[in-house]
Amino acid sequence: MRLPRRAALGLLPLLLLLPPAPEAAKKPTPCHRCRGLVDKFNQGMVDTAKKNFGGGNTAWEEKTLSKYESSEIRLLEILEGLCESSDFECNQMLEAQEEHLEAWWLQLKSEYPDLFEWFCVKTLKVCCSPGTYGPDCLACQGGSQRPCSGNGHCSGDGSRQGDGSCQCHVGYQGPLCTDCMDGYFSSLRNETHSICTACDESCKTCSGLTNRDCGECEVGWVLDEGACVDVDECAAETPPCSAAQFCKNANGSYTCEDVDECSLAEKACVRKNENCYNTPGSYVCVCPDGFEETEDACVPPTEAEGTGGERPPQLPTREDL
Repeated sequence: MRLPRRAALGLLPLLLLLPPAPEAAKKPTPCHRCRGLVDKFNQGMVDTAKKNFGGGNTAWEEKTLSKYESSEIRLLEILEGLCESSDFECNQMLEAQEEHLEAWWLQLKSEYPDLFEWFCVKTLKVCCSPGTYGPDCLACQGGSQRPCSGNGHCSGDGSRQGDGSCQCHVGYQGPLCTDCMDGYFSSLRNETHSICTACDESCKTCSGLTNRDCGECEVGWVLDEGACVDVDECAAETPPCSAAQFCKNANGSYTCEDVDECSLAEKACVRKNENCYNTPGSYVCVCPDGFEETEDACVPPTEAEGTGGERPPQLPTREDL
């Protein structure tokens, strides 16, 4: 039913207030789907590997197994268990590629034992071998054996996507991830390997592990007698915090925290029975509920009644009756 124009316009503000629809889940790539199918096929091979072994006549079982191992019956059992009935994409791919899997199983398995390499890389051409990338499966930066010198991830590694550039791990930089970032130093470097190790927290650059190996101190630290030491900002001539706060020093930094006058050793509220309540930058002194406030104390209710000008009425004694 189509809404009248006025009704539709009335719903517009409500529609504008609705949150945006969540972004659709990232669709798996053809390589990802192919790899998933191969993983399930390999698991099916494991699950059916010794299906006909029951114990007893070993010679008969070995003869029977040798026939079952490469039989169409076993292939059918593997294929039937590959996809859940609700997995549309898996079933669609299986239906389209079943003949390829059957050909590999019956004719090519001994020549190409790696199903992933034969099926996904060479036949369907949706993936690349590890260490290669892009439409032509070129070698990643640093070579296919150790892409990015082992210190990063090759863009598109193992797929027909990406540009082969290196996304370096933390501490590494450069086209091949062989250089160290600030805060790290080269603890090992040769023709094949480069290892960067974190500096001491006081160093911005360094050549070793301690605060005496700094080439430059980090912010909040200063060079003193050959070592980078913490600057105590709280001891500065002009304190960095306001008068209502106290300064707490930390390695390379400091924090400003509100003063809690109520927790100090010297009481902020000095009248007897008085309660102290901390507030941002100050405090208040208040008598408890029901207490009478005097100049030098908070008097409990019973004591306050006893200090009044009139005596409370007396109950009659037996003699008075």
